[in-house]
Amino acid sequence: MPRAGLTEDTVVARAAELLEGSPTAELTLAAVAESLGVKTPSLYKHVDGLPGLRRGMMIRAKRSLGAALARATMGRSRDDAVQSLAAAYRQWALENPAQYGLTVSAPDPSDDADRAASEAALEVLLAVLAGYDLRGDHAIDAARFLRSALHGFVSLETSGAFRLSADLERSYTKLIESAVVSLSKWSQS
Repeated sequence: MPRAGLTEDTVVARAAELLEGSPTAELTLAAVAESLGVKTPSLYKHVDGLPGLRRGMMIRAKRSLGAALARATMGRSRDDAVQSLAAAYRQWALENPAQYGLTVSAPDPSDDADRAASEAALEVLLAVLAGYDLRGDHAIDAARFLRSALHGFVSLETSGAFRLSADLERSYTKLIESAVVSLSKWSQS
């Protein structure tokens, strides 16, 4: 019988907390079980081993990032929406640096939950780009451009690669300002 209060969500959430707390440590079922006060076999009632736990953390991270982007862009359009989306994207990654890497993979076509979580975030991005009258292949090209710019900066920042003295906030602002200019001219090219 599963322990009262222990669910797949609580197991996955605890694993994510442990990952953030010790990003360089190997995440194990034993560590998750110990932190929940249960024996490792008890976790198998809630997750399909370590692969199931990792899948759950990935889907949880993708949903969380997608929700943050949706909240940030609600009621906004064009440049304001891009700036808000970019700020939320970076903020989420800085608050969840160990989980950030879980959000960047393409969804598994055979995994409905993974596909839904990934598509929800993509829909937010495509809605923002629609403000620039970008649709179809043009929107996909622009989405790849913007995502590459955001991911490049954020992944370098969260890995500690930016060590020069120039202000990171200013650099990120310049990146987003450049992206906005590019998007406003995208349909002209």
